[in-house]
Amino acid sequence: MPDHHTGGGDPAHTLRLLWRRTEDGPRRGPRQGRSLDDIVRAAIELADREGLDAVTMRALAKAVGVAPMTLYTYVPGKAELIDLMLDALYADMPRPDRSGEPWRTRVAALAQDNRELFAAHPWAAEVATGRPPLGPGLMAKYEYELRAFDDTGLDDVTRDAALTFVLDFVRAAARSAAEARSARQASAWTDEQWWTANAPLLAEVLDERRYPTAVRVGAAAGAAHNAAYHPDHAYTFGLTRVLDALTPLIDPPPTTPTSP
Repeated sequence: MPDHHTGGGDPAHTLRLLWRRTEDGPRRGPRQGRSLDDIVRAAIELADREGLDAVTMRALAKAVGVAPMTLYTYVPGKAELIDLMLDALYADMPRPDRSGEPWRTRVAALAQDNRELFAAHPWAAEVATGRPPLGPGLMAKYEYELRAFDDTGLDDVTRDAALTFVLDFVRAAARSAAEARSARQASAWTDEQWWTANAPLLAEVLDERRYPTAVRVGAAAGAAHNAAYHPDHAYTFGLTRVLDALTPLIDPPPTTPTSP
């Protein structure tokens, strides 16, 4: 289960921050010298460099150059900050007009947009969004991505489920890719060097008579990808299967007329 999630703060306060409906009037505490957008951008940069666990109020205050108590005049805590960070990322996503393209092209493009978001900000894939940050960034993203299913004949509930199906796949693929990347970075060897070094022992313990299918398929996949797991191949293969699974809902096969 993810260690971080959205919707963890006071809902009313979080929504006011997301939509910048902060109350006017005198504030308690030190006078603000930065904008809330400055704070959020600094938090995103810190998470990009060091991961979301590194984004503490004290560390963020240091990065921004303010006293820790001053930071609390912008945002109550990390729970609200996570919502603000994600919503800012969503607001910056590209939204080109793809209205004239086939539905599979539109949906594949929105999947790629989200994949690129997670590649640029890996920590975002670690955040559970069961209670989504209902700010302007998320709402613009949701509106745009739902329109990828325009003219497909899906009802509203199915359209929402189809979008969730696609985004859940992209998030899972992004997390697997991040784990593979982290493992490579933590090792002094490349994948090819690791397999080469262990080949003699593997040849001894992996009995082809006992594991004939596993040995054959594993060898074929390893030779094709130069590794046990290839994130790009897994993503391309998986996305095609996701689109194929949606096709019967959108492009049902013609019915065969029954004989009188």
